Amino acid sequence: MSKKIRKAVFPVAGLGTRFLPATKANPKEMLPVVDKPLIQYAAEEAVEAGAEVLIFVTGRNKRAIPDHFDRAYELENELALRHKNERLEAVQNIVPPGVDCVYIRQAEALGLGHAVHCARNLVGDEPFFVVLADDLVHANGQGCLSQMRDQYEKLGGSILGAQEVPIEHVSRYGIVDGEPEGENIRRLRGMVEKPSPDKAPSNMGVIGRYVLTPRIFDLLATTGRGAGGEIQLTDAIDRLLKEEPVYAFNFDGKRYDCGDKLGYLEANVELALAHPELGEGFRAYLKDFLKTL
Repeated sequence: MSKKIRKAVFPVAGLGTRFLPATKANPKEMLPVVDKPLIQYAAEEAVEAGAEVLIFVTGRNKRAIPDHFDRAYELENELALRHKNERLEAVQNIVPPGVDCVYIRQAEALGLGHAVHCARNLVGDEPFFVVLADDLVHANGQGCLSQMRDQYEKLGGSILGAQEVPIEHVSRYGIVDGEPEGENIRRLRGMVEKPSPDKAPSNMGVIGRYVLTPRIFDLLATTGRGAGGEIQLTDAIDRLLKEEPVYAFNFDGKRYDCGDKLGYLEANVELALAHPELGEGFRAYLKDFLKTL
């Protein structure tokens, strides 16, 4: 029987250079989408999927992330004194009771694979989530990681979140090469990193959601530097699938690439329209504004 997934790893050491100067002093993961930072959306998705330990692999100038998930007693006291109970509840419930946050420093910027490997001693011999906060996934029902957890419990192997991408965009993604093995699931034969459209084995692109077995740590430890001189998680997964089943899962939900300025703007607009308090007023504003163009 597959072990329960209790831990989620968040690689958050990146510099966010595509958003400079906004990210010069503020972590890119703290950029807000409507009224919450990106990292909070990612953490909430992991907690919904059953994660009890959130492991943040951080770098320099990332102090705002642990501060966000910590208690803010002065702020809470001020909100309580002013009877702003709804805002007080929102601040106090950023991390639900029973969920622990742990922080570890990635001393060198050696890539995603290296960042994941930094969490080895904290994860131990358990399956775990890897969540990239740049990829914000909005699902109307069950969250992306919860869907992937269910697939893991059925199949028992590592699961990569994937979605169909336009064929002209395959060069931006790791592309899946695999055979269908049920609805929305493929067993991988391999992966091709950022292929040209004429060489892509499919148009299924891997996004920043993973369920990985602990075997990946041994493989990361012996994976040399790949593209960009970094230790690539994709390279270790390519070795993993030669030893045990690895699947790509086309989850139900919309993914926004918030590491890209246009994708970030799209997320703000569409999530604002879906917001229970802001949606109606924002929709009316957009309609009026579009008439002026």
